[in-house]
Amino acid sequence: MLGLIHNAFAGRRVFLTGHTGFKGGWLSLWLKHLGAEVYGYALAPDTTPNLFTLAKVGDHLDSTVGDIRDAEALRTALVRARPDIVLHLAAQPLVRLSYREPVATFATNVMGTAHLLDAVRTVDSVRAVLVVSSDKCYDNRPGKLPPGGFRETDAMGGTDPYSASKGCTELVVESWRASFFPPERIAEHGVAVASARAGNVIGGGDWAGDRLIPDMIRAFAHDQSALIRNPAAVRPWQHVLEPLWGYLLLTARLLQHDPADATGWNFGPDNRDALPVAKVADALCRHWGDTARWHTDTPTGAVLHEAEQLRLDCTQARARLGWQPVCPLPDALERTAQWYREVRHGADAAALCLAQIAAQEAAIATLGRPA
Repeated sequence: MLGLIHNAFAGRRVFLTGHTGFKGGWLSLWLKHLGAEVYGYALAPDTTPNLFTLAKVGDHLDSTVGDIRDAEALRTALVRARPDIVLHLAAQPLVRLSYREPVATFATNVMGTAHLLDAVRTVDSVRAVLVVSSDKCYDNRPGKLPPGGFRETDAMGGTDPYSASKGCTELVVESWRASFFPPERIAEHGVAVASARAGNVIGGGDWAGDRLIPDMIRAFAHDQSALIRNPAAVRPWQHVLEPLWGYLLLTARLLQHDPADATGWNFGPDNRDALPVAKVADALCRHWGDTARWHTDTPTGAVLHEAEQLRLDCTQARARLGWQPVCPLPDALERTAQWYREVRHGADAAALCLAQIAAQEAAIATLGRPA
C-alpha cells in the first residue's frame, strides 16, 4: 500500500484546497515528501499561531490565497495548475461557528464544493478528485446510531448548520458525479470522483477555537484549568495522519479508474477509540504533566445542539482498500502533546511533522506482515 501511494503521487501535479488549515498543512508536507508538485488554494490562516506559518508550508508549494466562494478565482487557479489530482479540504469546519455564521457556512461548504467540481469540468488534465467531508454528514438522530456506526450507504442529514452543510456537500458530490462524471462511463470522461468522511482528528498544529485539544493546550500554556463544555459526548478520536493516509490511498486507487472506487468512504478509528471527551481530556493532562487540569461548568443561555454519540463503520475501507488505523488513541495523544511541548520550547515544527509522518509510514509498512 505504501508503494502504491508513493508511486501514485511522485511527480504528480496536485491541486489542494485548504492547504493553510490544520489538516491541509499536514497533507501539504506529506505530499511534498511523496514528491508531488502541489498547488494550494485557500484563505490565509485564521489563527495565530498556525501550522502553515510555523512549519513554513508555503515554502514547499505554489500557494494562492483565495476563497472557494469565489467561483471565477477558483477556476482560474485550477486552470493554471492543470493538476492530475484535486484534493478538496477547504471548508468552514467548526460546529459552534456555524451557529453564528450559518449562511457563510453553507456558502463555503456547499457552494464552495459545487464551484470546485464545476471548475473540474473545464480542466481536461484532472484524473481523480477527492472531496473531504465529515462524519457529521450523516442523519444522526437521537437513539438512531447504528450499532457498528454509520455506513457509507446511510442517509445524509444534520441538525446543526455545520452538520447539515456537510450532508448537503455529500449530495453535491453525488449530483456532480452522477451528472457529469458517472463511474460507469469513466473510460469516456476520465475522471474518478469520491468523497471521504472522517471524525475528530487531533495532532500538533491545531489552534482552532472551540476544539478540545487546542482549547486545552492554550489553557495549559497559561497554567490554567481547561474548560470542557461537553465531557460526556462520545467522539471517534484519531490522529490527523490516520485519515490522511486513507485519503492518499483512496486517491491512488482512484487513479486506477475502477468505477467501484468512485463513491463515499469512511475513515474512522477503531471503536475502542470512540471515547467520552472527559477520558480524552484526562489522558491529555497526563501526557502534558505539570499542573494540567480541566473543569466543566453549568452552561448559561441557549445550549447549542451537538450529537452525543458518533461512530463510523469503516468496513468498506478495510475490506476494499486495505486501510486501517495504525496509531491507537494513546499513541495519538502522546504524539500530540509531544508536538506542542517541543514547539513551545523552540523545536522545528516542520521537522516534527516529517518525523511523525515517517513514523506513520513505518507503521503502514508493517500492515500485512506476520507479527
